[in-house]
Amino acid sequence: MKAVLILHNEAIDNEVTELLESAGVKHYTKFTNVLGKGELSEPHLNTEVWPEKNYGTLVVVDESAAKAIMEKVGQMRGKLGEEGVKAFLWQIEQAT
Repeated sequence: MKAVLILHNEAIDNEVTELLESAGVKHYTKFTNVLGKGELSEPHLNTEVWPEKNYGTLVVVDESAAKAIMEKVGQMRGKLGEEGVKAFLWQIEQAT
């Protein structure tokens, strides 16, 4: 199994959900109000100075679905530029 964590601007949450549906993902965990500062983007800290925030969407899927999701996020990044969405992939050793 693989885990894919997609960190994305809250404004494109619907697009990320549609991306997952197009990859056949039916189950995910969504984290709202994710705050942080990236290397290439403005801070998203939910403050008066930096009002934006991100969401994190986590899926655990088989290797082929993970590859499809990573490719689709890469395509989305190409359309949006570097700010807006990023995905991370890692191996799940065990789940209960």
